Amino acid sequence: MFKFKRKARKVETPGVSDKPQDTKRAMKLFINLLMQNKVRVLIVIAMAITGSILYTLIPWYMGEAIDHVIALIDQFGIGNFTIDDVISVIMNPIIALLIVSSLSFVVSFIQERMMAYVSEDSGSHLRKMITDKMVRLPLRFYDDVKVGEILSRNAVDIERIAEILVVGFNQFLSSFFNIVIGLGLMMWMSAQLTLIVLVLIAVSTYVTMVISRKSQDSFMENFATLGVFNSIVEEMFTGNMLIKVFNQQEDSIDRVIAANEAHDKAHLKAMFMNYAIYPAVRFLNQIAFIVSAVFGGLLAIRGSMSVGVVQAYLQYVSQVSEPITEASFIINSFQASLSSIERVYEIIDMDEEVPDVSNPQFPEVVEGRVEFNDVSFGYIYDQPIMNSVNFTAKPKQMVAVVGPTGAGKTTLINLLMRFYEVNKGEILFDNINIKDMTKKDVRSLFGMVLQDTWLFEGTVADNIAYGKKDASREEVIAAAKLAQCHEFIEMLPQGYDTLISSDASIVSQGQQQLLTIARTALTNPPLLILDEATSNIDTITEIKIQKALDEIMEGRTSFVIAHRLSTIRNADLILVMDKGNVVESGNHDQLIEKEGMYADLYNSQFVNA
Repeated sequence: MFKFKRKARKVETPGVSDKPQDTKRAMKLFINLLMQNKVRVLIVIAMAITGSILYTLIPWYMGEAIDHVIALIDQFGIGNFTIDDVISVIMNPIIALLIVSSLSFVVSFIQERMMAYVSEDSGSHLRKMITDKMVRLPLRFYDDVKVGEILSRNAVDIERIAEILVVGFNQFLSSFFNIVIGLGLMMWMSAQLTLIVLVLIAVSTYVTMVISRKSQDSFMENFATLGVFNSIVEEMFTGNMLIKVFNQQEDSIDRVIAANEAHDKAHLKAMFMNYAIYPAVRFLNQIAFIVSAVFGGLLAIRGSMSVGVVQAYLQYVSQVSEPITEASFIINSFQASLSSIERVYEIIDMDEEVPDVSNPQFPEVVEGRVEFNDVSFGYIYDQPIMNSVNFTAKPKQMVAVVGPTGAGKTTLINLLMRFYEVNKGEILFDNINIKDMTKKDVRSLFGMVLQDTWLFEGTVADNIAYGKKDASREEVIAAAKLAQCHEFIEMLPQGYDTLISSDASIVSQGQQQLLTIARTALTNPPLLILDEATSNIDTITEIKIQKALDEIMEGRTSFVIAHRLSTIRNADLILVMDKGNVVESGNHDQLIEKEGMYADLYNSQFVNA
């Protein structure tokens, strides 16, 4: 975590939730995750039990060796026996110790190895689940959730879960069985003394539980502030040019500082609660050891216990108290893992897109007729932003959608593509309700050129062929020529084999737009959607592109969203939208004659200019 030296102005950092997590549900999710590797987990548990049994044998054999030496002293007196006599009486316990220690190493190795497999597989399983989920989530999820928050859950939280599996869960199992077996032997050796120790252990456990509860909320706040911080930093990096254009560097830095300070405070609080438990439990364990040593010594003096047994008992006290310290520390850290697994499953459990019908329909012959019949929609169901929209786009018509910013143009396209489901009414494609078609079939009918370009890391040819992986190089070149981008591609260092990064810095914004148009042209779709398709292209290039687009749209039903009304004067149908509704419709001449909103928009761009 990095810090900034200068003081920040106060900036709010929303999104921090201090709501306690559902521990029972998180535990259930954690167990279900473990059960993905049931056999390996059972092997780990078996090795943990075996390892604990072997661990408890070591003090016993050491005590036996000590008692044999004391018996030798009692028999011959101090200085009246040789080293060979000592070796002869401790040989068997020493051999037993070596065997037990070797077996303990083998068992521990198997346990660690198996748990590493479980951790790796569980992390991979969660990443696959969350990746698969991302594909099935509706568009509204990406509208509502920031990229930094998604990345935090997909990377930081899953890594934390994997870490607690490979380290924490392993240690917890060993600690648990060490405590159970150790207490059993202690009760057998001296029930009265063990009861005294148990009282101190109970106090230690209570302290652990109190601090663990308090740390739970701290970890939730820590993760929430981390998500906010990641989102702000991501915005700062991606919008760096815009920030500089408007001289907002100071404000951006202040936002980062404020988010960092909020996370810093939450992190320090979480770490304090996480580590506060260790010295508290250690202190109580030391008291338990001292009490055991004093009372054990008295029992040895009275002859109730041998010195070797007292020595073994004291080691069992450490064997029980040390795992309690470790277990309490692990349990406290486990709170972070529970928070992480709950955050991951918040995404996995989110509502997906409306499932496709069991018996989908598809037109036998694609004509391209699109009808909106009494369509109403709202991003919040009971707050409609689109009311009773009606229009018909006939096959091979060019339909233009115009209107001021926020009028609902993009919303209309999102409904047409089934990115959102209508609240009321129906959308028909060749007389088939699009709800009766699969979303894949609906979207396969459309080629879309968006205002915001998107290119992935790969060659220029790969980017053009994104929608048609099996396209030949000749087909790619033909599409590029149609989109007026063949010439500039040939001027690139390796032509069509030139590698471009995900930010496409090697090509200009206008050239990126040309490549996306070529990508759409290559797929040869029956319908087209052009969402501000020429908004990032200069006027001269726009004329060339418009000619190419006219050729692409020939014989296809096309929907064009544009602010430049010069590009849609030849449209067969123009839909004028305002506040989510279609307020006017007709061709250019008809709408000019109406002298309504379209005429005002047109005149403001051309007549006044």
